[in-house]
Amino acid sequence: MYPDSREEEKMSLKQMKEAFVSNHSGTSVLEITQGLCLPVFCILCRGLLIILSQHLCSLHTWRTRFFIDFIFLIFPLVTTLTILSSFVHLEQLAVIIFGAGLFYQIYCRRTCYARMPVQKILEKFLKISLESEYIPAISCFRVINSAFTAVAILAVDFPLFPRRFAKTELYGTGAMDFGVGGFVFGTAIVCPEIRKKCMGGSRFYFFTKSLYSVWPLVFLGIGRLIIVKSIGYQEHLTEYGLHWNFFFTLIVVKLITSLLLIFFPPNKSWIVAISITVLYQLALDFTPLKRLILHGTDGSGTRVGLFNANREGIISTLGYVAIHMAGVQTGSYVLKKRSHIKDWIKVTYCILLTAISLFVSLYIVQVKIEVASRRMANLAFCIWIVASSLILLSSLLLGDIILSFAKFLIQGAVVPCSWKLVQSPATNKKHSEALMSEAERKKPSLCLITAINRNQLIFFLLSNITTGLLNLLVDTLHSSTLWAFLVLNLYMLTNCLIIYMLHLQDKTIKFW
Repeated sequence: MYPDSREEEKMSLKQMKEAFVSNHSGTSVLEITQGLCLPVFCILCRGLLIILSQHLCSLHTWRTRFFIDFIFLIFPLVTTLTILSSFVHLEQLAVIIFGAGLFYQIYCRRTCYARMPVQKILEKFLKISLESEYIPAISCFRVINSAFTAVAILAVDFPLFPRRFAKTELYGTGAMDFGVGGFVFGTAIVCPEIRKKCMGGSRFYFFTKSLYSVWPLVFLGIGRLIIVKSIGYQEHLTEYGLHWNFFFTLIVVKLITSLLLIFFPPNKSWIVAISITVLYQLALDFTPLKRLILHGTDGSGTRVGLFNANREGIISTLGYVAIHMAGVQTGSYVLKKRSHIKDWIKVTYCILLTAISLFVSLYIVQVKIEVASRRMANLAFCIWIVASSLILLSSLLLGDIILSFAKFLIQGAVVPCSWKLVQSPATNKKHSEALMSEAERKKPSLCLITAINRNQLIFFLLSNITTGLLNLLVDTLHSSTLWAFLVLNLYMLTNCLIIYMLHLQDKTIKFW
C-alpha cells in the first residue's frame, strides 16, 4: 500500500512511514493460528534432527548448534512474515513431511526395544517419568513470541511485509496484534506469584518486589519516549497515544496484577480475568467510554491534555490486565508438579479443549457483541489472545511429548530445552540409569532457545535499538524484496548471535 507519487512529494519521510503502517484491518484468525503452529513444527523437527544426528554423528560445536537453531527457529519466522506469507500451508506441509521422515528414521534406528511391537513400546513409554527444572513448552512459547516480535517490528517497515499482518487501526486481528498480547500472557505464566511455593515469602513481599522490579521498564519507557521525540522517529499515534508506549503498559499491568494477587490466589485468577473483561465490555457498550477512547473528551479527537494524548494506552491497560490474569491462571495449572507422561498428556488435552472453547466463544462474541479491537483491548481481543496463546502452548506441549517418545527410542539422546526422561524402575532399570547419567553428564547449554529465554528483556531491547538504527540508515519504504529479506536475516542473525554469546559466557543481565 503505497502513497501515489504526488503525495510522496508533499509528505515527509516520517509521514510516509507513519502512513505505511497505519489504517490496516488485519487478517483472519485462522491464518494467524496457522502461522503460530509453524514454529512448533520447526522446533519439533529441530529436536528430531538433533536426536538422529547424535546417533549418526556429532554436532557438539556451538557454531553447528547455533546454525541449526537459527535455521529451524528464526529463518522460518522471517520467511513466513515476508516472502512465503501466502504459502504457509506449503511451508507447514514441507516441515511435517521432513519431520515425519526424521521420526521414521529414528524409529528404524531405535536402540531400545528394537524387537518389540509398537503397541508394547507405547505402553512402556506411558510409564515414563519426567525430570525437569522447568517446562520446555513455556520457554519455547516465550522465545517464539520474542523472536516473532523482533522480526515483525522491523519487517513491518518494508514493502515485502504483508499489510494484513500489521497492527490493526481499530477493528480486526493482525499478526502483530498477537505479539503484544502474547508477550503479556507469556510473562504472566512465569510470574513470581505462581512460583512462590518454591521460593517462599508472603503475598505482600511479592508486591513490594514487583514495585522494585518495574524500574527497568520505567527507564526503558522514558528512554524510548525521549529518543523517539528527539530524533523525529515515526510513530503510530492511535496505537498507544502521543507519549505512551508498550513499556508503560507493562508497568501498569505489573503493578495492578501484583496488587490483585494479594487478594486473589493465582488459581482463582480466571474469576478476575472474566470479571474485568465483561465489566469493561459493558462499559464500552453502555457508557461513553468507547467514544472517549476513539474521539477524546471533546468528541473531536483532541490530543490536548495528558489523558487525551494517551487515552488508547491508558484505557486499554484494562484488557491487558485481564490477559495477564488469564496467563497467571494458566501458569498456576501448568506449573503444578507432575512426573508422569500420562499427566502431561491430560494437561495438553485440557489446554487444547479450553482453547477450542474460547475460539467458539470468540466467534459468538464477534458476531453478537463486537469485533476484536487491539486499540480498545475489548472482550473479543482478550478472548482471541488467550485462545491463540493456549493453542500455541498446547501445540508445544504435544511437540514435547512426541520428542520425548523419540528420545525414548534412542538410548542417551539429549535435546536442549526438552524434558529429561526417567523410566519407572519396573520397566527397565538399566536403561533408566543410562538416561539419567547421560542427562546429567551432558547439560543442554548449546541452545538458542535457552539463550533468548535467559536474557529475554535484553533481546527485546536489542531488537528495538537495532530496528531504530536500521530505520535511520536504510530507506525501508523503497527497498527491493531481495535487499529487505537480506537485511532482516542479518538483523536477526546479529541479535541472536549477541544473545547466544552472552549465554555461552554464562551471563544473565538483570537490572533488579
